[in-house]
Amino acid sequence: MFVFFSISPPLLSAAGAEWYQARSEGRGAGHREPSPGSEGGGCLRGPPGLLSDRPSQSPARSRCGKGFSCMEARSWAPRRRLCPPGTMLVAFACLFSCLLTSGQAKAYSRCELARVLQDFGLDGYRGYSLADWVCLAYFTSGFNTAAVDHEADGSTNNGIFQISSRKWCRDRSPNVPNRCQMYCSDLLNPNLKDTIICAMKIAQQPQGLSSWEAWRQHCQGKDLRDWVDGCDL
Repeated sequence: MFVFFSISPPLLSAAGAEWYQARSEGRGAGHREPSPGSEGGGCLRGPPGLLSDRPSQSPARSRCGKGFSCMEARSWAPRRRLCPPGTMLVAFACLFSCLLTSGQAKAYSRCELARVLQDFGLDGYRGYSLADWVCLAYFTSGFNTAAVDHEADGSTNNGIFQISSRKWCRDRSPNVPNRCQMYCSDLLNPNLKDTIICAMKIAQQPQGLSSWEAWRQHCQGKDLRDWVDGCDL
């Protein structure tokens, strides 16, 4: 047996009474009104506080019968938003500026580099003159502290002396000897401290500066006095 209950219009608010009257006249059962900003049908409109009993097809409308009013469902519905065209450019610009801040490139002049290398004690180190080191730096990197050369095997030559990641520093591969116990990015620092420490370790090897092909081809056995000529040392 079915028992039907009715709600008397005076018990509802003015908006509720209007909705109740529409249903009583047969317009509410199948009548849909389009939601603001939508094309076609929407949720059944009811009085404030009453929920629609018919789910619709969109994700927003389907929640009308699950404890959300139509207005709540419309506000819940996700909206597709495209990022402004310049958003990615700004992000990359910020990243690039951070990288520049952490390791700014510096191209030394001949005499400026000679003075720095002298201050670090390279003049006469392991029997090599200051001119040997300046000549080496020129023919490996052109005095550029940020120089990086990529080899076919994936290794890199880094910094003003182009120190190889195969043995002397750690780059992307963790399985390298890393004899200088530093990251290859440390060799790009313009203050040259890490670079010189690592270069000294290389010079301690039996082959000395001959470890660099550039030194063997361009500096070894030649008169190098011009490399420090005119420098205030």
